[in-house]
Amino acid sequence: MLDDHVTLAHGAGGKASAALLDAVFVQAFRNPALESLGDGAVLTLPGGQRLAMSTDSFVVQPRRFPGGSVGALAVHGTCNDLAMTGAVPAWISAAFVLEEGFPIAELKEIVADMATAAANCGVQIVTGDTKVVPTGAADGLFVTTTGAGVIPSGRTLSADSVRVGDKLLLSGTMGDHGMAVMLARGDLAIDADIRSDTASLGPLVELLMAAAPSTRWMRDATRGGVGTVCNELAQACGFGVLLDERRLPVQPTVTGACELLGIDPLYVANEGKFVAVVAAEEAEPGLRALRSHPLGAEAAEVGEIVAEPAESVVLRTGFGGTRIVDMLVGDPLPRIC
Repeated sequence: MLDDHVTLAHGAGGKASAALLDAVFVQAFRNPALESLGDGAVLTLPGGQRLAMSTDSFVVQPRRFPGGSVGALAVHGTCNDLAMTGAVPAWISAAFVLEEGFPIAELKEIVADMATAAANCGVQIVTGDTKVVPTGAADGLFVTTTGAGVIPSGRTLSADSVRVGDKLLLSGTMGDHGMAVMLARGDLAIDADIRSDTASLGPLVELLMAAAPSTRWMRDATRGGVGTVCNELAQACGFGVLLDERRLPVQPTVTGACELLGIDPLYVANEGKFVAVVAAEEAEPGLRALRSHPLGAEAAEVGEIVAEPAESVVLRTGFGGTRIVDMLVGDPLPRIC
């Protein structure tokens, strides 16, 4: 790692984030559960039952945006990370860092959003912590949630199980959340009706697992977007990922906003979409299952696993050519979660 100081790029989910994680945190905390670097840790209890555990912090600005709020995001984000391990989310803890002077009325609204999201996700918020810091020390409010869930017997998801010829399913349109938050800040003279996709992915996951029980791997495409998730997959499984640009679903309003800002939708965050690798013979029933749910209505088969180029992501463009999709560099959309 070449950097001497933390930069905003270290929180963007791309190359800088990966370097920070590996050089500082994995180096210090190294253990088998951590080294898988999944959305959550898979833990085996003495009796053989497996649990998943995940934690995440939420610092989004603005705290309320079209389609959601930091409260809903804090619950959905942690539940979705658990679902990506194959677990059924069950319990959440919530920690709040509050800045002196923060309006109690707004705090109640955020907590109410969390309660509603938890009820919709089928989880209980069972413990927590609150700290108050001086004015100017926390930008209003930061929320950290930790979740735990039970992994059904016989369900195992791992990049090690990915095989050449497997298909990639994307559960819906790309970039909705990142662009909704970006436009909600009001810094840009762009008027577009874009809403965050923040939602619980648990129901979609269960539908997919029932229709495609040999599903290999899943990851929700949050910071760094689909492009970063596919790079993480390629590096973890050792194969290449071939994406088809014509099949990647993007709302026209998101495409237009991204073009105006010079941002590739592949790298824009989502909070209610995931990428799944499924066996080729289960791709069609898996896709039908996703599309049967309102959250998966725009689901698509967007690519496949290939032998070469190994550990790389290639996009087949709409013009018939190809280009490399690299890990995200820099921080085009800071503080979107």
